[in-house]
Amino acid sequence: MERIVRLHELPLLIGLIVTWMALWKEVSWMSFISGVLVSVAATRVFYLPPVTLAGRFNPWWALVYLGYFLWHVAVASFQVAWLTVRPGPVPRTSIIAVHLRTRSDFIMTMVGLTNSLIPGSLVAEVDRAQCILYLHVIDTPTQKEIREMRREVYRIERLLILAVGSRTEMEATA
Repeated sequence: MERIVRLHELPLLIGLIVTWMALWKEVSWMSFISGVLVSVAATRVFYLPPVTLAGRFNPWWALVYLGYFLWHVAVASFQVAWLTVRPGPVPRTSIIAVHLRTRSDFIMTMVGLTNSLIPGSLVAEVDRAQCILYLHVIDTPTQKEIREMRREVYRIERLLILAVGSRTEMEATA
């Protein structure tokens, strides 16, 4: 008979339980137990493909990535705020495709999340088979801004690969 909870699923289950308790805005035995039940049921009913990790973590590059992310969140917040109050026409938007160099689902997800959390861009679609992110980006009146946005996405991808990517991915982006 198969175990109810497998050891490698514990981080996922803990994350789901914490999310469940946060959604209910309550830390209690009832929210914890119901979170356990819902999390175990969700992992059994819905197929979740396994996420393969490279097995390496570089703390220096993780800090560089975190600093880059926090800086760009702050700067982009002011830029987007200015776009909303400045006089003039509504800023132009674009949907751009960015073909990532990595084949890792984990890094592709992290690149997409990072871009979505930085104000001014949002992942509109992901082509997992081709490793393409389609981003909705504001304030892109010319090709120059579109090229700069692609460079930013590649910069985020490179920082993540340096922080948690495999050696093969590191060599491919060098």
